Amino acid sequence: MSELNVTVIGAGLAGCEAAWQLAQRGIHVTLREMKPHKMTPAHHSEGFAELVCSNSLRSDQLENAVGLLKEELRRCGCLILRCADQTRVEAGGALAVDREGFSRAVTQAIQSHPNITVVEGEVTQIPEGEVVVASGPLTSDPLSQAISQLFPDSRYLNFFDAAAPIVTFESVDMDSAWFASRYDRGTADYINCPMSQEEYLAFWRALCSAEEAEVHGFEDANVFEGCMPVEVMARRGEQTLCFGPLKPRGLADPRTGKEPYAVVQLRRDNAQGTLYNLVGFQTHLKWGEQKRVFSMIPALRNAEYVRYGVMHRNTYLDSPRLLDRYYRVKGQERICFAGQITGVEGYVESTASGFLAGVELAHRLLGKEAVDFPRETAIGALALYVSNETVGDFQPMNVNFGIMPPLGYRVKGKRNKNAELSRRSLELVDALRETL
Repeated sequence: MSELNVTVIGAGLAGCEAAWQLAQRGIHVTLREMKPHKMTPAHHSEGFAELVCSNSLRSDQLENAVGLLKEELRRCGCLILRCADQTRVEAGGALAVDREGFSRAVTQAIQSHPNITVVEGEVTQIPEGEVVVASGPLTSDPLSQAISQLFPDSRYLNFFDAAAPIVTFESVDMDSAWFASRYDRGTADYINCPMSQEEYLAFWRALCSAEEAEVHGFEDANVFEGCMPVEVMARRGEQTLCFGPLKPRGLADPRTGKEPYAVVQLRRDNAQGTLYNLVGFQTHLKWGEQKRVFSMIPALRNAEYVRYGVMHRNTYLDSPRLLDRYYRVKGQERICFAGQITGVEGYVESTASGFLAGVELAHRLLGKEAVDFPRETAIGALALYVSNETVGDFQPMNVNFGIMPPLGYRVKGKRNKNAELSRRSLELVDALRETL
């Protein structure tokens, strides 16, 4: 067993990835996880790397920044992407996984690694020695208080996040729906539930007036745009949903040959195709209200819900003031953070932060030079954005090509330009792989 030791707090995607990268380099890891002794409102299983909000890891295309980020991680030996690829389900051009199978694969890999010791139970103080805090956006109150004591002159930032309902496939009225992907791209993996103008307007009015569950301190202005409750979006205007999650563009109804007024899409949630989640329907309506209002969607009039939408608190740091490009605390480099608590938004982005934090910490402990992913790579661009002191009003950020330097030469067409950005990035990543 290695004499070098690191404590990783949290067995979500970021924590598991950080632990794996450390262990693969001969560092002994004590992985602390409070489940199953203490669960959060958003978690339902005892497994590691539980996906809460969706089973989709978003686009797998290199013309999309998150697709590039996934490919970079694959090439760098990322555990999370390996398990995701092993448990993927069809979802057009996206990478979606069987959530239970994915969690099992990650859990088995972590628990069987000879350099990782899993210790169950809640952590309420920052341990001594080298630490990676990957406690997630639902960090418990005692640990949150301990973290806040590290930064007496700074502050935490909070926002609210929401998870969408899941229904059984057999309860969806397929006489009122059809399988397709938008513009027929990829395979026909989404169930499309059309609504006429009259049906949509009745649904919209009911949604706007539906009763919400109590969430202390919740205000529309504080909702993160990337995971906005559907009822909050609806209140922004009659047509807002039609230009958002209910957008009918590219979804011609095979019965009429025309695009409906609005379309609700369902995405497969498990490999067997027995469960589907309502795309874009994150919500914090009361459960009875969810069933009442969502049953106004014709294809879901008799839907069976295996999980209703829930609303929960997300907590993240003012990272540009607190963290460096390796997700280390400035002035207290023995402590790293990883995952959504750093202000990266999304499962893949959380994984990337855990990957980089683990790799850099291992290199430092082994006396090796730092691995500096440049801003031209998605991994590097994300870390450099999160640690950029010039960012004023810091908000959670998905990876995007806008935080990467431009090419310096003209490429015609957005997709072609993005593909060229990805080509440049992957060349740099391949050159770095020897140092990993």
